[in-house]
Amino acid sequence: MLSRGRRSEWEGTALFALMVCASLTAVDGDTVKCDGQNLRDMGDGAPFVSGYDTPELGRNANCDRENALGKEAKKRMAELLMTPGLLIEDSGEIDRYDRPLVVLRLPDGRTIGSVMLAEGLAVEWRPGGDFDWCR
Repeated sequence: MLSRGRRSEWEGTALFALMVCASLTAVDGDTVKCDGQNLRDMGDGAPFVSGYDTPELGRNANCDRENALGKEAKKRMAELLMTPGLLIEDSGEIDRYDRPLVVLRLPDGRTIGSVMLAEGLAVEWRPGGDFDWCR
């Protein structure tokens, strides 16, 4: 069952609320489904300021190359979601698609977003940015 908290302040430091999911699956390379609700991973980014983006899938892809890369990114996301000790940190913010903005953190402290970037399965995202996966 999806359990969400709110961002809180403790001694002047912003804290993320942890989320618990009975079921966690990959929707694509940067979106996961927690108990039926889509969540958008920000990696090492900040809400509405920075993050990462992966190729689109299916009818959302602009070309066959983007779709193929999107399948690779989704497969890797699914693998990383199986990591024991994975944490889901809720920023308390929601994007324009009504998805909570979260950070998926591996037990070693790295974010899934940083892994996707390092492995070439994602690009850095900034507002207004748009990457052409078809070139």
